[in-house]
Amino acid sequence: MNLADFHFDLPERLIALRPADPQDSARLLVVHGDGRLEDATVRDLPRYLTAGDVLVFNDTRVLPAALKGVRPARDEIGADVSCDVNLVERIDDHTWRALARPGKRLKAGDPIHFAEGFRATITQRLDGGEIELAFDQSGPALEQALDAHGGMPLPPYIARRRPADARDRETYQTSFAGDDAASVAAPTAGLHFTPRLLAEIDAAGLARETVRLHVGLGTFKPLEEAQLAANRLHAEWRRLTPETATHLNAARAAGHRCVPVGTTAMRTLESCTTPEGTLAPATGPTDIFLKPGDAVRATDALVTNFHLPGSSLFMLVCALMGTDVMQAAYAHAIASDYRFYSYGDACLLLP
Repeated sequence: MNLADFHFDLPERLIALRPADPQDSARLLVVHGDGRLEDATVRDLPRYLTAGDVLVFNDTRVLPAALKGVRPARDEIGADVSCDVNLVERIDDHTWRALARPGKRLKAGDPIHFAEGFRATITQRLDGGEIELAFDQSGPALEQALDAHGGMPLPPYIARRRPADARDRETYQTSFAGDDAASVAAPTAGLHFTPRLLAEIDAAGLARETVRLHVGLGTFKPLEEAQLAANRLHAEWRRLTPETATHLNAARAAGHRCVPVGTTAMRTLESCTTPEGTLAPATGPTDIFLKPGDAVRATDALVTNFHLPGSSLFMLVCALMGTDVMQAAYAHAIASDYRFYSYGDACLLLP
């Protein structure tokens, strides 16, 4: 498999810096398995599905994981150092892996002060420029401190062009997010689903279920040849409950479709699928990597945003629909000025 097969040229002007307003007014490109394309809007979604079909949402909550702090001077002639810290993975109830700038001026044992009464200590430097941080608070107290002093961890392709602000606190969090704030990126397909759209989905007789996958930094990392060779991605924690598995198995047995909302929901379901094609409950890490040629067993349709060229997420949609179909769909989207990435427009993929 050649990574070049999954590249395309995207004009920078099509990278969305803000969501549509309201968020359910985003455009929707409907992609059929035979290659037919339809231009619609997200609020048209119910008319492409059938009563009894089940939309499966990732209800993870995004942690305000972007912090600004100060590393105090180490001696009388030194100087304080301002630091930008982005948490990337929770290790335990008070310890996180993080990216930090300026990394070369930080070492194990350094404290970082984020606010009065809120600090952490660098316990070790890790490979890839990451550090490990032990906070002086844990559990709910740490979550409250992060909520008070952290910012939304916008993806690099947005953060390079504007800082996070108060609006992102609402627009970069799904309306149905649960109470466990551990993701460092949003399940962005879910951002389109306003309370109004969810009510219209219910009125159309569509069912709703939730899974949970905590989105990690690997979402934004370029795909590497080594990952292709190993056939594995970064690991992320996911959960499919027995109740949800039972409902989805029954719905599919009755002829209804299982429709994950977003690639994180799809990866959760596909990582919990038996060889026979049924879903089994599971809790814990998954590093599943779906690409063309891999079996897709639990996904009958998919709602998703437009992904980065050469990314594992674009490979995933190609696994579902075929590379030629998706390259043609993306070419149409670019020619038609669809908006791309986290705050962009959406696709409905119907194999």
